[in-house]
Amino acid sequence: MRLLLDTCTFLWAVDEQTQLSDQARSLIADPANEVYLSAISAWEIALKQERGSLVLSEPAHRYVPKFREAHGYLELALDEASALRSGRLPQLHKDPFDRMLVCQAIEHSLTILTPDAHITQYPVRAVW
Repeated sequence: MRLLLDTCTFLWAVDEQTQLSDQARSLIADPANEVYLSAISAWEIALKQERGSLVLSEPAHRYVPKFREAHGYLELALDEASALRSGRLPQLHKDPFDRMLVCQAIEHSLTILTPDAHITQYPVRAVW
């Protein structure tokens, strides 16, 4: 299975937080699955840290690649097709970061690991 981590899922997974569901934890740990972290999540993390709404053990520009690589998560860049899909996505969710993750999941046939029920309103596979 090809999985795309929601931003909060990435943060909880690398910090070994109990907020992760058993299913999410199991899917992330399964070596048969490809686990991706989007550049969109990296951007969201950097902005939240800059604004003071997210505290990390080190600057985001070090934290994200360090823990993404340490956990073996693959990097997912923002591509043109995903960006352009955003203009065709219904306005069901206000969060622009989550909307772009949905676009990437659709374009790349990824399953999003997220606790966000709003994301399930879109034609994308979401698991928690």
